[in-house]
Amino acid sequence: MADQALRAGDDRPRSTAAIFGHPIHPMLVPFPIVCWIGALVTDITYSRSANIMWANFSSWLLLVGLVMGGFAALAGIIDYLGDRRVRSGAAKLHGLINITVFVIQIFNSFVHARDGWTSVVPTGLTLSAIAVLLLAVSGWLGGTLVYKQGVGTPR
Repeated sequence: MADQALRAGDDRPRSTAAIFGHPIHPMLVPFPIVCWIGALVTDITYSRSANIMWANFSSWLLLVGLVMGGFAALAGIIDYLGDRRVRSGAAKLHGLINITVFVIQIFNSFVHARDGWTSVVPTGLTLSAIAVLLLAVSGWLGGTLVYKQGVGTPR
């Protein structure tokens, strides 16, 4: 009975993209984040060593990050549209930054598709660094959504 009373008075936004009550978006976002940070690390390593293996690693990390980022974005959009309370606060800026990062990484993948030194230095390295800095801001906003607004937290 007390549990029902808590649920009735619970005004936290819910995550509509969920499996067995577990929100999907926060399960998927670590994959593109790790891939894109890894791409920055391998870009830096390539710029210091000129070993093409590192440029190849960057290309693969960017691609996997884009694929997994697409799935994470889909879950995030479902959450955003599924509950009007999610749309208040930091959600819009969080989403816009993530879309910006995704577009940057699409361009970055095309830059990395070039041959040799110009596949990374300077444009690819710069795009990777900008994307990772924006991810830090977006991650902060995502944390605000979870820890301050209660999006996707257990009821």
